Amino acid sequence: MADTKTYALIGIYGGTFDPVHYGHLRIAEELTEILRPDHLLFLPAGHPRLRDTPAATGACRVTMLHTAIRGNSMFSVDDRETRRSGETYSVESLQEIRQKYQTKHEGNKRVALCFIIGADAFIKLPRWYRWRELFELCHFVIANRPGSVPIANTSSLPDELKDACRDRWITTADELKNAPFGLIFTAPTTLLDISSTRIRNIIASGKSARYLLPEPVLNYIDRHDLYAGGK
Repeated sequence: MADTKTYALIGIYGGTFDPVHYGHLRIAEELTEILRPDHLLFLPAGHPRLRDTPAATGACRVTMLHTAIRGNSMFSVDDRETRRSGETYSVESLQEIRQKYQTKHEGNKRVALCFIIGADAFIKLPRWYRWRELFELCHFVIANRPGSVPIANTSSLPDELKDACRDRWITTADELKNAPFGLIFTAPTTLLDISSTRIRNIIASGKSARYLLPEPVLNYIDRHDLYAGGK
């Protein structure tokens, strides 16, 4: 995995973003400071195999993301999964994104993808489609609450995941730039106690979700009557 040249980092932040809220945005903002990537892509899921179908359409969730990050040149939205029919898989999306950056950049500038994932999702990685191939496509950046025990030091990982992760853990973000893929870094981020499920339930009950997500996103939800009545 080691290499003699350094890599520019591209953050890939996946999720349903149904809807996007301040918890998502705060993690993304903090990770740009920790990782110092060239760019960070939000990758809204299409039809994830291991999760319920999102309540809002892919087009609506993409629009809400664009609305939430407007004016931030560090962020952009990659909507490839929402345009794909059938179940969507992270391994296929990362293969496509990696190929895109390999052909896009000129000269000696080389890119390493950093796949941002929560600790709870990382523990379930062996249930993902072709999950072992992910280590040959990207680094993993695990969002972890400050002060909590790093996931690498817990007994919560399944044995097959422990084996796959052996010798991949690193302690500083700068080490991610030394390899094209295959490393795991736990980032201390502020995990706000906000969830998309809670926001949907609040809206469905007729209550206000103000200050849990950006006002323009909330206005979009109101205009399009999203999540009302449990939708």
